[in-house]
Amino acid sequence: MRLLVALVLLVGLTAAAAPQTTLPDVEDEVMCVECRTMLNISTSPVADQERAFIRARIAEGMTKDEIKAALVDEYGPAVLAEPGDRGFDLAGWLVPVGVAAVAGLGVVALARRWRRPAEPDAPAGPDLDPADARRLDAELTAFDR
Repeated sequence: MRLLVALVLLVGLTAAAAPQTTLPDVEDEVMCVECRTMLNISTSPVADQERAFIRARIAEGMTKDEIKAALVDEYGPAVLAEPGDRGFDLAGWLVPVGVAAVAGLGVVALARRWRRPAEPDAPAGPDLDPADARRLDAELTAFDR
C-alpha cells in the first residue's frame, strides 16, 4: 500500500514538474504569416489556422520549442517573431544594441561637457589710465543714483 502511495505521489510530482505549454505562451512569440502582426492580436483566417495548429501540437504534449520548430516547418521562418541568430537576421540583434551604445556614449559626452567648468574670462584689456578710471567711477556712481 505504501509503495502504491509513493508511486502515485512520484507520478504526480513528475507531472507537476513539467508545465504544459499554453496557447498564449506560443502566441506571444510567433507572427501571423499573412498580415505580419503578432499572432496574439491578429484576426486573419491564417492566424486562426496557426492557432488551430498550435492547439493540436499542445494536445500532442509538445513543448513550446517543439511547437515553434513545427511552425517553422509548416509556415517557414517568417512565422517567428524574433530574428534568427545567423546571417542578416543577426543584424536584428546587433543594430539595436549598437544604437543604444552610441546613444549612451552621447549622453556621457554631453554630461561631461555640461559639468566642465566654464572657461576663464578673457583677459582684460590694457589697464586704464588712472584719470580715465576716476572718470569712469564717477560716471558709474552718477548713473546708480
